[in-house]
Amino acid sequence: MNSKGWGDVLFKNVTLLFSLSIFALTAWIGWELFKNSHLPMEKFGWSFLWDQVWDPVKEEYGALPFIYGTIVSSLLALAIAVPLGLGVAIFLYELAPPRIGNVIGFLTELLAAIPSVVYGLIGVFVLVPIMRNAGAPYGVGMLTAGIILAVMILPFIATISREIFKTVPQTLKESAMSLGATRWEVLWMITLPFSFSGVMGSIFLALGRALGETMAVTMVIGNRPEIKFSLFEPGYTMAAVIANEFTEATSDLYVQTLIQVGLVLFAITIIVNGIARYLIYKVAKQAEVVA
Repeated sequence: MNSKGWGDVLFKNVTLLFSLSIFALTAWIGWELFKNSHLPMEKFGWSFLWDQVWDPVKEEYGALPFIYGTIVSSLLALAIAVPLGLGVAIFLYELAPPRIGNVIGFLTELLAAIPSVVYGLIGVFVLVPIMRNAGAPYGVGMLTAGIILAVMILPFIATISREIFKTVPQTLKESAMSLGATRWEVLWMITLPFSFSGVMGSIFLALGRALGETMAVTMVIGNRPEIKFSLFEPGYTMAAVIANEFTEATSDLYVQTLIQVGLVLFAITIIVNGIARYLIYKVAKQAEVVA
Protein backbone atom coordinates (compact mmCIF):
# COMPACT_ATOMS: atom_id res chain seq x y z
CA MET A 1 0.00 0.00 0.00
CA ASN A 2 1.40 3.39 -1.00
CA SER A 3 1.68 6.40 1.27
CA LYS A 4 -1.55 7.84 -0.07
CA GLY A 5 -3.37 4.64 0.84
CA TRP A 6 -1.91 4.66 4.34
CA GLY A 7 -2.93 8.28 4.71
CA ASP A 8 -6.54 7.40 3.83
CA VAL A 9 -6.57 4.57 6.34
CA LEU A 10 -5.07 6.76 9.05
CA PHE A 11 -7.57 9.54 8.33
CA LYS A 12 -10.47 7.08 8.46
CA ASN A 13 -9.35 5.54 11.75
CA VAL A 14 -8.67 8.90 13.41
CA THR A 15 -12.09 10.28 12.46
CA LEU A 16 -13.68 6.99 13.56
CA LEU A 17 -11.96 7.39 16.92
CA PHE A 18 -13.33 10.91 17.24
CA SER A 19 -16.82 9.62 16.46
CA LEU A 20 -16.59 6.80 18.99
CA SER A 21 -15.42 9.29 21.61
CA ILE A 22 -18.92 10.78 21.56
CA PHE A 23 -20.37 7.42 22.60
CA ALA A 24 -17.68 7.09 25.25
CA LEU A 25 -18.40 10.57 26.60
CA THR A 26 -22.15 9.89 26.75
CA ALA A 27 -21.59 6.57 28.50
CA TRP A 28 -19.17 8.20 30.95
CA ILE A 29 -21.68 10.92 31.85
CA GLY A 30 -24.40 8.33 32.40
CA TRP A 31 -22.09 6.19 34.53
CA GLU A 32 -21.00 9.12 36.69
CA LEU A 33 -24.61 10.14 37.31
CA PHE A 34 -25.53 6.54 38.14
CA LYS A 35 -22.50 5.98 40.39
CA ASN A 36 -23.09 9.16 42.37
CA SER A 37 -26.75 8.52 43.07
CA HIS A 38 -26.55 5.16 44.83
CA LEU A 39 -27.77 6.46 48.22
CA PRO A 40 -31.27 7.49 47.05
CA MET A 41 -31.44 4.34 44.92
CA GLU A 42 -30.83 2.21 47.98
CA LYS A 43 -33.21 4.18 50.21
CA PHE A 44 -36.11 4.96 47.87
CA GLY A 45 -35.75 2.51 44.99
CA TRP A 46 -38.15 2.91 42.09
CA SER A 47 -40.66 4.68 44.33
CA PHE A 48 -38.50 7.78 43.89
CA LEU A 49 -40.14 8.22 40.48
CA TRP A 50 -43.72 8.41 41.76
CA ASP A 51 -43.47 9.77 45.29
CA GLN A 52 -44.67 13.38 45.60
CA VAL A 53 -43.05 14.46 48.87
CA TRP A 54 -39.95 16.66 48.61
CA ASP A 55 -38.82 17.54 52.12
CA PRO A 56 -35.05 18.09 52.56
CA VAL A 57 -35.51 18.65 56.32
CA LYS A 58 -36.96 15.16 56.85
CA GLU A 59 -34.84 13.78 53.98
CA GLU A 60 -37.89 12.51 52.14
CA TYR A 61 -37.57 12.88 48.39
CA GLY A 62 -39.88 12.10 45.51
CA ALA A 63 -39.32 13.22 41.93
CA LEU A 64 -42.90 13.06 40.61
CA PRO A 65 -43.65 16.82 40.96
CA PHE A 66 -40.54 17.63 38.91
CA ILE A 67 -41.25 14.97 36.29
CA TYR A 68 -44.82 16.24 36.03
CA GLY A 69 -43.72 19.86 35.75
CA THR A 70 -41.10 19.02 33.12
CA ILE A 71 -43.51 17.04 30.96
CA VAL A 72 -46.45 19.44 31.24
CA SER A 73 -44.44 22.60 30.56
CA SER A 74 -42.73 20.94 27.58
CA LEU A 75 -46.00 19.68 26.10
CA LEU A 76 -47.54 23.13 26.54
CA ALA A 77 -44.58 24.60 24.69
CA LEU A 78 -45.05 22.10 21.86
CA ALA A 79 -48.78 22.80 21.66
CA ILE A 80 -47.99 26.48 21.08
CA ALA A 81 -44.78 26.23 19.06
CA VAL A 82 -45.61 23.41 16.62
CA PRO A 83 -48.43 25.20 14.73
CA LEU A 84 -46.48 28.47 14.71
CA GLY A 85 -43.21 26.81 13.70
CA LEU A 86 -44.78 24.79 10.89
CA GLY A 87 -46.64 27.87 9.70
CA VAL A 88 -43.39 29.83 9.53
CA ALA A 89 -41.61 26.94 7.76
CA ILE A 90 -44.38 26.56 5.17
CA PHE A 91 -44.47 30.29 4.52
CA LEU A 92 -40.70 30.54 4.10
CA TYR A 93 -40.54 27.45 1.88
CA GLU A 94 -43.64 27.85 -0.26
CA LEU A 95 -44.96 31.41 -0.23
CA ALA A 96 -42.42 34.03 0.83
CA PRO A 97 -40.51 36.03 -1.81
CA PRO A 98 -36.76 35.34 -1.50
CA ARG A 99 -35.90 38.76 -0.04
CA ILE A 100 -38.63 38.64 2.61
CA GLY A 101 -37.99 34.95 3.28
CA ASN A 102 -34.31 35.57 3.96
CA VAL A 103 -35.09 38.33 6.45
CA ILE A 104 -37.73 36.31 8.30
CA GLY A 105 -35.50 33.23 8.24
CA PHE A 106 -32.64 35.22 9.75
CA LEU A 107 -34.85 36.64 12.49
CA THR A 108 -36.24 33.19 13.25
CA GLU A 109 -32.76 31.73 13.60
CA LEU A 110 -31.76 34.72 15.72
CA LEU A 111 -34.32 33.67 18.33
CA ALA A 112 -32.31 30.50 18.91
CA ALA A 113 -29.17 32.54 19.65
CA ILE A 114 -30.69 34.62 22.44
CA PRO A 115 -29.41 33.43 25.86
CA SER A 116 -32.00 31.71 28.01
CA VAL A 117 -31.48 34.17 30.87
CA VAL A 118 -32.65 36.95 28.55
CA TYR A 119 -35.83 35.01 27.88
CA GLY A 120 -36.19 34.62 31.63
CA LEU A 121 -35.88 38.38 32.16
CA ILE A 122 -38.44 39.03 29.42
CA GLY A 123 -40.72 36.54 31.13
CA VAL A 124 -40.33 38.17 34.55
CA PHE A 125 -40.75 41.78 33.45
CA VAL A 126 -43.15 41.40 30.52
CA LEU A 127 -45.03 38.10 30.51
CA VAL A 128 -45.57 37.67 34.26
CA PRO A 129 -47.33 41.07 34.67
CA ILE A 130 -49.49 40.29 31.62
CA MET A 131 -50.48 36.92 33.07
CA ARG A 132 -51.20 38.51 36.45
CA ASN A 133 -53.40 41.19 34.89
CA ALA A 134 -55.22 38.49 32.92
CA GLY A 135 -56.39 36.95 36.16
CA ALA A 136 -53.68 34.43 37.02
CA PRO A 137 -53.20 34.46 40.81
CA TYR A 138 -49.40 34.59 40.72
CA GLY A 139 -48.34 35.47 37.18
CA VAL A 140 -45.65 32.83 37.42
CA GLY A 141 -46.74 29.28 36.76
CA MET A 142 -46.90 26.37 34.35
CA LEU A 143 -48.55 28.29 31.51
CA THR A 144 -46.06 31.15 31.75
CA ALA A 145 -43.19 28.68 31.54
CA GLY A 146 -44.85 26.95 28.59
CA ILE A 147 -45.16 30.21 26.66
CA ILE A 148 -41.51 31.12 27.26
CA LEU A 149 -40.41 27.64 26.21
CA ALA A 150 -42.57 27.86 23.08
CA VAL A 151 -40.74 31.00 21.96
CA MET A 152 -37.41 29.31 22.65
CA ILE A 153 -38.10 26.12 20.68
CA LEU A 154 -40.00 27.73 17.78
CA PRO A 155 -36.77 28.41 15.80
CA PHE A 156 -35.80 24.74 15.96
CA ILE A 157 -39.11 23.58 14.53
CA ALA A 158 -39.29 26.30 11.86
CA THR A 159 -35.69 26.07 10.68
CA ILE A 160 -35.36 22.29 10.62
CA SER A 161 -38.80 21.78 9.06
CA ARG A 162 -37.93 24.27 6.32
CA GLU A 163 -34.76 22.32 5.52
CA ILE A 164 -36.71 19.05 5.55
CA PHE A 165 -39.22 20.49 3.07
CA LYS A 166 -36.32 21.21 0.71
CA THR A 167 -35.58 17.46 0.51
CA VAL A 168 -38.89 16.81 -1.25
CA PRO A 169 -38.01 15.87 -4.86
CA GLN A 170 -39.07 18.59 -7.26
CA THR A 171 -40.26 15.95 -9.73
CA LEU A 172 -43.02 14.86 -7.35
CA LYS A 173 -44.32 18.40 -6.99
CA GLU A 174 -44.13 19.10 -10.71
CA SER A 175 -45.96 15.87 -11.49
CA ALA A 176 -48.80 16.78 -9.14
CA MET A 177 -49.06 20.30 -10.55
CA SER A 178 -49.08 18.97 -14.10
CA LEU A 179 -52.17 16.96 -13.16
CA GLY A 180 -53.90 20.13 -12.03
CA ALA A 181 -53.10 20.19 -8.31
CA THR A 182 -53.05 23.59 -6.63
CA ARG A 183 -50.16 24.80 -4.51
CA TRP A 184 -52.11 23.95 -1.35
CA GLU A 185 -52.92 20.45 -2.65
CA VAL A 186 -49.25 19.86 -3.49
CA LEU A 187 -48.31 20.96 0.01
CA TRP A 188 -50.97 18.82 1.67
CA MET A 189 -50.66 15.70 -0.48
CA ILE A 190 -46.95 15.70 -1.42
CA THR A 191 -44.73 17.89 0.75
CA LEU A 192 -46.17 17.20 4.18
CA PRO A 193 -46.62 13.40 3.82
CA PHE A 194 -43.15 13.02 2.31
CA SER A 195 -41.46 15.06 5.02
CA PHE A 196 -43.62 13.83 7.93
CA SER A 197 -40.88 11.83 9.63
CA GLY A 198 -38.42 14.70 9.38
CA VAL A 199 -40.92 17.21 10.74
CA MET A 200 -41.60 14.87 13.63
CA GLY A 201 -37.87 14.69 14.18
CA SER A 202 -37.68 18.48 14.42
CA ILE A 203 -40.51 18.41 16.95
CA PHE A 204 -38.72 15.81 19.05
CA LEU A 205 -35.50 17.82 18.93
CA ALA A 206 -37.44 20.85 20.12
CA LEU A 207 -38.96 18.71 22.86
CA GLY A 208 -35.47 17.68 23.97
CA ARG A 209 -34.53 21.36 24.14
CA ALA A 210 -37.62 22.14 26.21
CA LEU A 211 -37.04 19.25 28.61
CA GLY A 212 -33.56 20.45 29.52
CA GLU A 213 -34.14 24.21 29.68
CA THR A 214 -33.13 25.57 33.06
CA MET A 215 -32.69 29.28 33.64
CA ALA A 216 -35.66 30.75 31.78
CA VAL A 217 -38.04 28.18 33.26
CA THR A 218 -36.63 28.62 36.76
CA MET A 219 -37.38 32.34 36.61
CA VAL A 220 -41.05 32.05 35.60
CA ILE A 221 -42.47 28.68 36.70
CA GLY A 222 -42.79 29.45 40.42
CA ASN A 223 -40.59 26.61 41.75
CA ARG A 224 -43.13 24.90 43.99
CA PRO A 225 -42.72 21.08 44.31
CA GLU A 226 -46.44 20.31 44.11
CA ILE A 227 -48.69 18.79 41.48
CA LYS A 228 -51.46 21.21 40.57
CA PHE A 229 -53.77 20.63 37.62
CA SER A 230 -54.36 24.33 37.03
CA LEU A 231 -51.94 25.72 34.46
CA PHE A 232 -51.91 29.03 36.33
CA GLU A 233 -50.44 27.43 39.47
CA PRO A 234 -46.69 27.37 40.15
CA GLY A 235 -44.78 24.21 39.36
CA TYR A 236 -41.25 22.86 39.22
CA THR A 237 -39.07 21.05 36.69
CA MET A 238 -36.17 18.64 37.02
CA ALA A 239 -33.65 21.09 35.58
CA ALA A 240 -34.93 23.91 37.78
CA VAL A 241 -34.71 21.98 41.04
CA ILE A 242 -31.11 21.00 40.29
CA ALA A 243 -30.15 24.59 39.53
CA ASN A 244 -31.95 25.99 42.57
CA GLU A 245 -31.04 23.51 45.27
CA PHE A 246 -27.70 21.94 44.40
CA THR A 247 -25.63 24.62 46.12
CA GLU A 248 -27.90 24.41 49.18
CA ALA A 249 -27.65 20.63 49.58
CA THR A 250 -25.97 19.90 52.90
CA SER A 251 -26.13 16.11 53.19
CA ASP A 252 -24.82 13.36 50.96
CA LEU A 253 -28.32 12.00 50.46
CA TYR A 254 -29.61 15.41 49.40
CA VAL A 255 -26.76 15.91 46.90
CA GLN A 256 -27.11 12.42 45.44
CA THR A 257 -30.89 12.78 45.18
CA LEU A 258 -30.41 15.84 42.99
CA ILE A 259 -27.89 13.89 40.94
CA GLN A 260 -30.48 11.14 40.55
CA VAL A 261 -32.96 13.73 39.27
CA GLY A 262 -30.29 14.65 36.73
CA LEU A 263 -29.95 10.97 35.80
CA VAL A 264 -33.68 10.71 35.11
CA LEU A 265 -33.55 13.86 32.99
CA PHE A 266 -30.48 12.55 31.16
CA ALA A 267 -32.26 9.29 30.31
CA ILE A 268 -35.38 11.07 29.07
CA THR A 269 -33.30 13.43 26.91
CA ILE A 270 -31.30 10.57 25.38
CA ILE A 271 -34.48 8.72 24.44
CA VAL A 272 -36.19 11.79 22.97
CA ASN A 273 -33.18 12.84 20.91
CA GLY A 274 -32.61 9.27 19.74
CA ILE A 275 -36.15 9.11 18.38
CA ALA A 276 -35.67 12.49 16.70
CA ARG A 277 -32.47 11.46 14.95
CA TYR A 278 -34.04 8.24 13.73
CA LEU A 279 -37.01 10.08 12.22
CA ILE A 280 -34.77 12.61 10.44
CA TYR A 281 -32.56 9.79 9.13
CA LYS A 282 -35.65 7.99 7.87
CA VAL A 283 -36.89 10.92 5.79
CA ALA A 284 -33.39 11.51 4.41
CA LYS A 285 -33.16 7.90 3.20
CA GLN A 286 -36.64 8.19 1.75
CA ALA A 287 -35.53 11.23 -0.25
CA GLU A 288 -32.52 9.32 -1.61
CA VAL A 289 -34.71 6.40 -2.74
CA VAL A 290 -37.20 8.64 -4.53
CA ALA A 291 -34.43 10.70 -6.14
